[in-house]
Amino acid sequence: MLPATMVWLESEKALRLLDQRFLPQEVCFVDCASCGQVAEAIKNMTVRGAPAIGVAAAYGLVLAAKNGEDFERACERMSATRPTAVDLFWAVGRMKKAAQNCHDKNCLYNWLLAEAKKMQAEDLEKNKRIGRFGQALLPDHATVITHCNAGALATTGYGTALGVFRAAAENGKELKIYADETRPRLQGARLTAFELSEDGFDVTVIGDSMAAFLMSRVKIDAVVTGADRIAANGDTANKIGTYGLAIAAQKHGVPFYVAAPLSTVDAACPDGGAIPIEERSGGEVRSFGSERILPDSIKVWNPSFDVTPAGLITGIITDAGVFRAPYDFKNKI
Repeated sequence: MLPATMVWLESEKALRLLDQRFLPQEVCFVDCASCGQVAEAIKNMTVRGAPAIGVAAAYGLVLAAKNGEDFERACERMSATRPTAVDLFWAVGRMKKAAQNCHDKNCLYNWLLAEAKKMQAEDLEKNKRIGRFGQALLPDHATVITHCNAGALATTGYGTALGVFRAAAENGKELKIYADETRPRLQGARLTAFELSEDGFDVTVIGDSMAAFLMSRVKIDAVVTGADRIAANGDTANKIGTYGLAIAAQKHGVPFYVAAPLSTVDAACPDGGAIPIEERSGGEVRSFGSERILPDSIKVWNPSFDVTPAGLITGIITDAGVFRAPYDFKNKI
C-alpha cells in the first residue's frame, strides 16, 4: 500500500512527511515540529511536487503559530524555499488571509490548523476532478508517457497526471504507461514507477532520451505530465525534460496534456519567460546515486525546470475542466 505523503499528528502537534529522497529502497518519515523544519524539508525535497509543497507550507505556518513565531517572517521564510512552484506562494497567501481574518489571536493556531486541513482535503478532491476530466481524453486501450512524478506522492493523494491514469483505470480502461526516468533526481524511475507498480499498473521505465524513439516505434495515445507553474498564456513550467518531450510529441502527432489544479495557474505571470526557474546544485548531476561520475572541476548547469510553450500543449486538464488554446483562465481562478 502506498504510504501517505503527509499526515498531521494531532497529539504531537507535528507534521509527518514521507521522506521521498529514499524511495523506493526505504520508506521512512520525517516529523516536523517547527516552521523551519518544514521549510528545510521543502528545500531539500523531502517533500516535493507543487500541490504537496503548498499544503506542507500551510502546515509549516500552523507550526509557526503554535511556536509563537513572527508570522510575517515565517511566511517569508517559507516563500524562499523553492521559487518555481506557484502553489507554494498560493498556499502562503491563503494562510496570510486566514490569519488576517482571525480576530482572536489567542486562537490563531487552531484557526490556521483548520485552514490547512481544509486545503489538504480540497487538494484530494481537486485531484479526483482532474482525473475525471482527464480520463475522458484517453481511449479504452491507451499507451501513454509521463515525466517526473505527478502522482499521489506529489500531492496529498491520488495525483494530477497519475490521477488521470487512476481515473481511467477506475473507468475500466486498460493502460500501458511509460515513465521517463527524469534525470538528475530520477523521480520518474524512483517515484512514479514505484507508486504505479504498487497500484498494479503496467509501467515501464525509459531513459529521458528514449521517448522520441519510442514514439517512432510504438503508437502512443497521449503524453500527460504535471506542472509547477502555468502562465496566463498557457506556457507551462515542469520538471526539466518536459519541453523536449513536448517537441517529440508534436513531431509524432501525439497529444500532449498538462494536468494541474487551477492553483497552479499564475494569472500575474504573462508568459513562460516570466517564470522563475530554480537552479539546483551541480552535485545532483555530478553523482548518479552514490556513484561519483564528474569531478568538481567540470562545470554543471542544473535547472530544475523547463518551460513548454503553449503552442506545444494540446490541453491543460484542471479541476475546472480541460482548457485549450487560446487559454483564458481569468474567469475560473
